[in-house]
Amino acid sequence: MTENVITAYAAPTANAPLERTTVPRREVGPRDIVIDIKYAGICHSDIHQAKDEWGGAIFPMVPGHEIAGVVAEVGSEVTRHAVGDRVGVGCMVDSCRECENCRAGLEQHCTGNPGTVMTYNGRHHDGTPTYGGYATQVVVDQDFALRIPESLSLDVAAPLLCAGVTVYSPLSRYGAGPGKRVAVVGLGGLGHMAVQIAHAMGAEVTVLSQSLRKKEDGLKLGADEYRATSDATTFKELAGSFDLIVNTVSADLDLDAYLGLLRAGGTMVQVGAPEKPVSLSVFSLLGGGKSMAGSMIGGIPETQEMLDFCAEHGIGSKIELIEAKDVNEAYERVLAGDVRFRFVIDNATI
Repeated sequence: MTENVITAYAAPTANAPLERTTVPRREVGPRDIVIDIKYAGICHSDIHQAKDEWGGAIFPMVPGHEIAGVVAEVGSEVTRHAVGDRVGVGCMVDSCRECENCRAGLEQHCTGNPGTVMTYNGRHHDGTPTYGGYATQVVVDQDFALRIPESLSLDVAAPLLCAGVTVYSPLSRYGAGPGKRVAVVGLGGLGHMAVQIAHAMGAEVTVLSQSLRKKEDGLKLGADEYRATSDATTFKELAGSFDLIVNTVSADLDLDAYLGLLRAGGTMVQVGAPEKPVSLSVFSLLGGGKSMAGSMIGGIPETQEMLDFCAEHGIGSKIELIEAKDVNEAYERVLAGDVRFRFVIDNATI
């Protein structure tokens, strides 16, 4: 480690409020770049991790894997980025580079040693902990920094590095486009991105939300229809309607009911991560030859593809910009569902 330190907001222990502190900054290697972080999105998974709800937490923890900033320094062998470039960092900062998945551009599914290195709450190859985007700077390998197109403002681009690619990947993989009917379950940080992206791909989009509270927002974002799942008639009237369902919520849903909304051969993709195991009847899959799938972020090539797509179509996250000192309040508001649709930290306030 170097003696360099950076200012950050970190959770000192599980369930403790985040506090302003300093953490070591990784030494800059020949293939590394130093990024002055301008903005960092707050993902619900940051809260899960800071509270150690998924286990294996490393403290002190600096959350943040939706990072947008400007290159401040480059290592001697860097060729992909230059000082002054606008770049982003998502959920991972390294992988083995050699396994079958890494070679296929699926670094998020690395099977080599030490596997995918997460942006925070992980460990670098040398065993030192990774620190995330709630900080003034981050040092990453050039291959894990994405180019942010000039037409995307850095503040609305930051959440794309997780929320954007998390929904872009299954929408792209399962063919959302003209002539396809897509349902998006939930209109939160992930869901509001899924609606915009699926609409831009040319699909007919329906939002399925517990209530109609956000109906106006959903229609403005590009949804063709907005239905309340608390209304029992919704599942009767929409039975067999959709080619693809993207479930963005982490709640324990009646999966059999949602699978009943698929057309024959349709697919339901889970991107939300419920804390407890879920269950369903296999007959919900057998009838109609339907599929249940999962999807986790995207590889580096697909993340760049997503950023370019969003730039081309004028898509950004809908955000509420906050000062770093308000991060604990923002966490409480996320848990209360009081955000439209993503909190983003102005890192100049750190």
